[in-house]
Amino acid sequence: MHDPLTNVFSERLARRAVLGRIARSTLGVTLLEGLSGNLAAAASTAGKGGVNLIFLMMRGAMSHLDTFDPKPGREEQGETKPIQTKTAGIVFGEHLPRLAGISDKLAVIRSMTTETGDHQQGQYVMRTAYPVLGSIRHPSFGSWALHVQGKVSRELPGYVLVGNGNEHPGAGFLDPGVTPVPVADPELGLENTVRPQYLTEKNFNRRLALADKIDADFKRTYAGPQLEAYNQMYKDAVRLLGSVDLEAFDISKESEKTRERYGSTTFGQGCLLARRLVEAGVRCVEVELGKWDMHREIFEELPDAAGQLDQGMAALLADLEERGLLSSTVVVLATEFGRTPKINENTGRDHHPAVFSCALAGAGVKGGTVYGKSDERGFKPADNPVSVADFLSTVAVACGLPHDKEFMAPNGRPFKIGGGGKPIRDVLA
Repeated sequence: MHDPLTNVFSERLARRAVLGRIARSTLGVTLLEGLSGNLAAAASTAGKGGVNLIFLMMRGAMSHLDTFDPKPGREEQGETKPIQTKTAGIVFGEHLPRLAGISDKLAVIRSMTTETGDHQQGQYVMRTAYPVLGSIRHPSFGSWALHVQGKVSRELPGYVLVGNGNEHPGAGFLDPGVTPVPVADPELGLENTVRPQYLTEKNFNRRLALADKIDADFKRTYAGPQLEAYNQMYKDAVRLLGSVDLEAFDISKESEKTRERYGSTTFGQGCLLARRLVEAGVRCVEVELGKWDMHREIFEELPDAAGQLDQGMAALLADLEERGLLSSTVVVLATEFGRTPKINENTGRDHHPAVFSCALAGAGVKGGTVYGKSDERGFKPADNPVSVADFLSTVAVACGLPHDKEFMAPNGRPFKIGGGGKPIRDVLA
């Protein structure tokens, strides 16, 4: 993130240049005009109600056989032993003991299936419900939720991404104001939020006023919803500087006992940050764990990745419940695809989009349930196959979002939150 104080002129001028080129092109003019239609109308319904969202993204493709869909007694199971969960007849992999102990809070979908085995494209689909297209960039699910339901806190951002954010679709064709604010390291929180000592508040305000004056002609020429959204982002950033609300990003305010509960890992502390942010009024938080690309030595690498997931997610669900937040927060555990039942020559598992597992918890979710199943090898769905669009449409229903409503994109095509899939009613409360 750039220092918003010392770089205010360069950022504004760069933004003007980029938007100027966009606005002068046919596509750009369509974009600026299109956002004044259905999308803006949907945003006008935003309010402080609605359900919050915490999206836990397992980047790299989480192995279903070694986590939520073991195959006891099968050669394909390898070295990972199944363990009994709190739910009768349901087993998880041995490295998820905490989640096994609270399986009554989870709805596990074991028959997920997708068409792509490419990491980048698979992650894009899981975050947007749509395949990658050269002609348009789709909004991430969190951006849709923020766009429709609106911000909770006036000061804090509405959507935060805890992770590296590489290739994240962001706001897509929606207003840039619903783009997630990146936090690379939960230990550091939101960086570059303090004015340098040499720059007084008076001088800073003078610089902002001069920048607005420089922008005046540009704003009049290219006035429109997207330009106003960019301007609002700058206003929000300035208002946030020095605000006491920034303490929500400071996990050092938590007790040592609480921090240890989540685990001393980036993912664990990211889950703690997610709880702090939701509690403070951030609508959506996404936390990444990118350790799942296990083509080699999976049984050596798995305990670390699964252990981080197990401790962080279990602590998050327990903490949310203790604070009365779980009933108003949907927690999503997702990954881009699964891994092969067959263990390769490098003692790893390769890409496998045919079947994999995801899970839900929290608001609107029926805990202690398992939907669908894979075949005896864990190779393909045995019944009730669930597409990514079905899964995200289910999340949309749990969040109280209009999953069956069409929103017109700037290119004139209709899109639905969740991709127009069929919600899984069996896992909804």
